[in-house]
Amino acid sequence: MDFLFVDWLGKPLWLWLSFLGIVIVMLAVDLGIVHRKSKEIGVTESLVTSAAYILLGLAFGGWVWWYMGATAGMNYLTGFVVEKSLAMDNVFVIAMIFTYFAVPRLYQHRVLFWGILGVIVLRAIMIGVGATLVVQFSWVLYVFAAFLIFTGVKMWLFADKEYDVAANPVLKFVRRHFRVTDRLHGEHFWVKQADPATGKQAWFMTPLMLALLMVEIVDVVFAVDSVPAIFAITTDPFIVYTSNIFAILGLRALYFALAAMVDRFHYLKYALAILLVFIGSKIFVADALGLAKIPPVASLSVTFAILAAGIGWSLWKTRDQAAHPA
Repeated sequence: MDFLFVDWLGKPLWLWLSFLGIVIVMLAVDLGIVHRKSKEIGVTESLVTSAAYILLGLAFGGWVWWYMGATAGMNYLTGFVVEKSLAMDNVFVIAMIFTYFAVPRLYQHRVLFWGILGVIVLRAIMIGVGATLVVQFSWVLYVFAAFLIFTGVKMWLFADKEYDVAANPVLKFVRRHFRVTDRLHGEHFWVKQADPATGKQAWFMTPLMLALLMVEIVDVVFAVDSVPAIFAITTDPFIVYTSNIFAILGLRALYFALAAMVDRFHYLKYALAILLVFIGSKIFVADALGLAKIPPVASLSVTFAILAAGIGWSLWKTRDQAAHPA
């Protein structure tokens, strides 16, 4: 059993396998017990499930604090909050995808569940590559920081522009080169039916599969922002990956509550833009002040302040919508 103590990305292999085991158990309980059958998830269930995931994520952060120290614990919490916040913008885009493909709420959880499996693998690859680059080339952190500042400014300038699902080049490619049905076939991602061109039976993608594909693409796009953001907080791959995954695990549950009130959080995008600029600027500011890095407590405090301001301002500006819903 000596291989379990082999170092992998800065931590013993048993630690990584233990985390992966926790994630597998959580997903098995979610799909195999709680949501074994497709059903429409209401706002109340969404909030309760999301709260449970958040508590589990915070509990894991408490363990990190106890086992790895206060600095690691604070970095995990900051990464968790940042990823959870950026994921909220992801929710708004996913809502547009489901609307575009006319996916009923009954099947949305199925798409999001399989989407999260893809996220776990894709984030592992991206974080592994990022960690390797940071170790080999320390200047990569400055590239990440500059990219975050650029992304934040861009997000601010285009905050009012909606995501155009139909214009996505990958979606256009799939529709040109693969067989795709025009309508849903229950909860199936693929269906076998007669090909109009040949009359023979062939496999077709359903709109549900296209929705899943778009959800995965959107996650890759958002990961390009969120992964560098957490590397700007800590370069420990274990903290980066675990905070990422725990934040995203509850995204499916949170989606059903947030999707029902997307319009109430319009100004949150501006707060997220400021947050990205702040995270990217920290590295340059720390160098200017002669610090190794901005203290984790200060980073977490500013992060909470920016997000609280964005959420508070959004709810205040849209209070008439809550009082007089359409």
